[in-house]
Amino acid sequence: MKAADQIALPLDWPQVGEDHRFILSDANRAAFDHFRQWAMWPVKATILAGPRRSGRSLLARGFVTRVGGRLFDNADGHDEEALFHAWNDAQDSGRPLVMITNGQAPWPVSLPDLRTRLAVTPVTHILEPDDMLFSALVELLFADRGLHIPGEALRFITQRVHRDYVTAERVVEAIDRHAFAERARLTLPTIRRALGLAGIIDQRSAA
Repeated sequence: MKAADQIALPLDWPQVGEDHRFILSDANRAAFDHFRQWAMWPVKATILAGPRRSGRSLLARGFVTRVGGRLFDNADGHDEEALFHAWNDAQDSGRPLVMITNGQAPWPVSLPDLRTRLAVTPVTHILEPDDMLFSALVELLFADRGLHIPGEALRFITQRVHRDYVTAERVVEAIDRHAFAERARLTLPTIRRALGLAGIIDQRSAA
């Protein structure tokens, strides 16, 4: 398994906004490579599917800024006529269209012409975080708050909590809030208690 790499974007990919925060691992490498190889797409459009808070928009924004494309976040909730025209415009202009969805890809649509276009549109996925990505994400979220998480405590978190992107944010919020209220350092006992009180781990594991 490749190690998580926080310097995810290649040197020829401009750093737009917070692109430097994209953490590359096996969970999102296929999607990352898909965008790097966009010249090989069968049509000038793609669907990016993945869980909430997984960096989908971060990756897509960097791409469309680089190539002059267009992005529809939460595309499965957008007006179908607008998506249909955007898809056609992407083919005519050569500027690619990226459509992000939370769930099924392609998703069910009512407009027949859009349905046929989505059927030939390539789909790429970001998966739930692997161990390395989850650990790196938790560490980054603590760093955002000016906090350093000790290695022992970080290992405890990754071994005890359910690993998904939203949970990573909940974990950091719960620990930071508890440590601040108790004026406690980020020791392993503090972290155990914070996660137990927040219901993120069983109270018996926090004892």
